Amino acid sequence: MASAGPVCGPISSYSRVRILHLVQARPHRTIGELCEATALHPNTVREHLQRLIEGGYVVQATEHRTTRGRPRVLYSAATGAPEASSPVAKQKVDDAARRGDLLRRMLQIESSGLGQQAVYQLDALVEHLEESGFEPVIDEDRLTVELTPCPHAAARPEHRPVLCQVHLGLMQGVLAQAGGPLTARCVRSAARPEECTVELDRVGGSRFAVDDRVGSPTGSAHRTGSRTGSTNAGGSAHGLA
Repeated sequence: MASAGPVCGPISSYSRVRILHLVQARPHRTIGELCEATALHPNTVREHLQRLIEGGYVVQATEHRTTRGRPRVLYSAATGAPEASSPVAKQKVDDAARRGDLLRRMLQIESSGLGQQAVYQLDALVEHLEESGFEPVIDEDRLTVELTPCPHAAARPEHRPVLCQVHLGLMQGVLAQAGGPLTARCVRSAARPEECTVELDRVGGSRFAVDDRVGSPTGSAHRTGSRTGSTNAGGSAHGLA
């Protein structure tokens, strides 16, 4: 089995994971609330939040006050919803789609049965996962993302549930920001910490994509490698960095 890659991206620090977990659980958090919940110094919390904002994972807004006093800055997870959309995340999605289109043209890959919107969602998801240190394998038939070996396998056992929950939320945000029928449904339970499979779901439609041209499910499992953008035969290309 291949060894896990380095831990990087938004969940490279467990302190940052804790902050993400808090803003995912409830939006409009203040610095004071985050400091109290994490026992971190305000400057440390601000530094983590700034990194998360720059990465497109957290958004900030100024509190609307109807009474006297300085308005507070409120922090929320970037969920892709109109009220919690990050311009950084939007730019990442647009860039991923552009690179994906370029790769598909270069390799003359046929259209995916999932549809164009879903393909762009997968472009964005793969780039996010690679940025976070994963080597994703997407199975378009089963709508799964294989992330084994997980780079967080060596994390403390008590930290893993929060890590999985936070990263599932990040994947849901990426897919929502890209816009389309796919969402991240759950992380499957695994017997070993290095095993990780994410189940996707198709909102408002069948779990399996059907290609009208052949009357059968389309797409097959394919591995995406950093800077290589491996593809599946007759399917879509993802992840040209």
